[in-house]
Amino acid sequence: MSDAFSAAMDDLFADPNIARDAIWRPGGIGNGVPVRLIAKQNDQVSEFGDIGVVSATARFDLRVSEVPNPAEGDTITLDGETCVVQGEPLRDTGRLIWTIDTRPA
Repeated sequence: MSDAFSAAMDDLFADPNIARDAIWRPGGIGNGVPVRLIAKQNDQVSEFGDIGVVSATARFDLRVSEVPNPAEGDTITLDGETCVVQGEPLRDTGRLIWTIDTRPA
């Protein structure tokens, strides 16, 4: 079953309507490596007492096969804009996809 799921994920990341090309830089330095990612730029609500503040976020899904060890401080450049990984990257239940949270560089 995991082979079928892995093949389906590869198809999604190959689809130009869903995934996009980007550059991944471990530690935010160097030339980086090309990767495919799925952008998930949904808003985030932060609670401060009785007040909820909505802020724009940039979350991305990346394949573990392309980025085996993402870490806070790594960067992604997409369409000329660079974002810095913040927080702990999370893997899906199939252990094939990372979801990372970023902030502008």
